[in-house]
Amino acid sequence: MAAVKPLLIARNLCRNFGGLKAVDMVDFSLTSGEVRAIIGPNGAGKTTFVSLIAGRIAPSSGVIGFDGRDITHLPAHQRVRLGIAYTFQITSVFANLSVHDNVALAVQRTHQDGRGRGARKAGIDAALAKVGLTDRRDAAAGALAYGHQRLLEIAMGLALKPRLLILDEPTQGLSDGEIENFIGLIGELRREATILLIEHNMDVVMKLADRITVLDAGRVLAEGTPQQIRDDAKVQAAYLGAAHA
Repeated sequence: MAAVKPLLIARNLCRNFGGLKAVDMVDFSLTSGEVRAIIGPNGAGKTTFVSLIAGRIAPSSGVIGFDGRDITHLPAHQRVRLGIAYTFQITSVFANLSVHDNVALAVQRTHQDGRGRGARKAGIDAALAKVGLTDRRDAAAGALAYGHQRLLEIAMGLALKPRLLILDEPTQGLSDGEIENFIGLIGELRREATILLIEHNMDVVMKLADRITVLDAGRVLAEGTPQQIRDDAKVQAAYLGAAHA
């Protein structure tokens, strides 16, 4: 049987900030339909890595490929049109606009896909329904609780119908009940998109991820299934060291 072709690859990826190697020779691949979590101590390079994938910042060296295409030097808005959605890239919530209009604006600004007005509206409505914000569609975004603003950001990404959805700390600020709803949401979204998430809540990671990549000091420390990562002595040591730093 032929090997499955990765949707996303990174080879020898580096990003330096002066003398700091925030991402240091990272090799990475992601299969279509996968839910992958990226974890690691504070300062491990997690957000810098996904920012490189999304095009928010440029690599110092290395290669990024998406669906067989070299996207290393593509700007972020072109990556969105290829199907890479990053919540913090797509959105800056406009506090004075309604929830619905925030999602509509994200679609209008970043994704000209030829859909008619009715189809775009249906997509926006579906995205709001998936994250549970339909009943808040007319509320000002700035009036939402922080956790609901995070869900609005996810809706803004979903409305673009991405092939790869990158989520940076999506459960931060959510209540326990909202976290359980989020876990269910990802279970539904994985049928439509590949998911790459940075997440500090290890219960969420262990429930959702097919595979986990652990970064430490800008390098890949370990990669494997949740059980493999849970049992990895190097990972335990990295987190134990971070806890006592």
